[in-house]
Amino acid sequence: MKPTDRIYIAGHTGMVGSALVRTWQQAGYNDIITRTSTELDLTNQQAVAQFFEQEKPDYVLMAAAKVGGIEANRMALADFFYQNTMMATNTIHQSWKHGVKKLLFLGSSCVYPKFASQPIHESELLQGMLEPTNEAYALAKIAGVKMCSYYRKQFGCNFIAAMPCNLYGYGDRYDAQLSHVIPAMILKMHKAKQEGAKEVTLWGTGTPLREFLFVDDLASACLLLMHSYNDDEWINIGSGTEIAIKDLALMVQHAVGFTGTVTFDPNMPDGTPRKVLDTKKLRALGWEPQVLLSDGLAKTYIDFTTRFTSINH
Repeated sequence: MKPTDRIYIAGHTGMVGSALVRTWQQAGYNDIITRTSTELDLTNQQAVAQFFEQEKPDYVLMAAAKVGGIEANRMALADFFYQNTMMATNTIHQSWKHGVKKLLFLGSSCVYPKFASQPIHESELLQGMLEPTNEAYALAKIAGVKMCSYYRKQFGCNFIAAMPCNLYGYGDRYDAQLSHVIPAMILKMHKAKQEGAKEVTLWGTGTPLREFLFVDDLASACLLLMHSYNDDEWINIGSGTEIAIKDLALMVQHAVGFTGTVTFDPNMPDGTPRKVLDTKKLRALGWEPQVLLSDGLAKTYIDFTTRFTSINH
């Protein structure tokens, strides 16, 4: 990759896409192509074809996706499957048709089986049943990952895929019904702090183990992969450190400054009991995460309070 190359970052307004833009600009890449979802509907085959014909990107980073937490996934199965499948299919196919030199497709750790061996190696893909609460999203992501592999095998495209763990950080989405675990906790505890509430109740038992990575660490890994990784097999991106949801809640509570009590509702779903990625392949390339979870949560809450002076959910 050269600084003069044209790089299309799909999904640049989201948490991941905006981190990719920051990282690429800091690395000296100035010809970055972006479109909002209103400017370019990636589910529209004709619109995507016209975009690639006009812009002719040299490289593509596919970070656009319809995302959400357990409740959002459970309530909009068809939306999650259709939109994510179409976005992946259109972007990957047009990248091939227009001679893109390299494409990075970002999947998700939820593509792995619910009861995969831990830590989860890349070879676990399609080796068992998925977690039901996000199956539609996972299947759409699997389709994108396998599509990269198929286009590589049939056409020789240098299309790669990466599986990030749970991400958080600058520009996250804060919505009482749609957010992932960390922004959902931040939103709930911030609101409780503002209202002087004495207790916050979170979903599940608090016992599941999860792995979290600050989004700028993900972006640095992606930059490395675009320069140094050209294999057919997808590659995991994660911190390598897991934490129980109960302990995470205490860390978020500290970052937010909520002084009340945090309780859990065991009648609500937990999701996958444990999920931590095997990141030996990525670390062998020389990458290491730089942001500790406690520091990342503090940065994230500052970003939250800067962007949202009044939250009314």
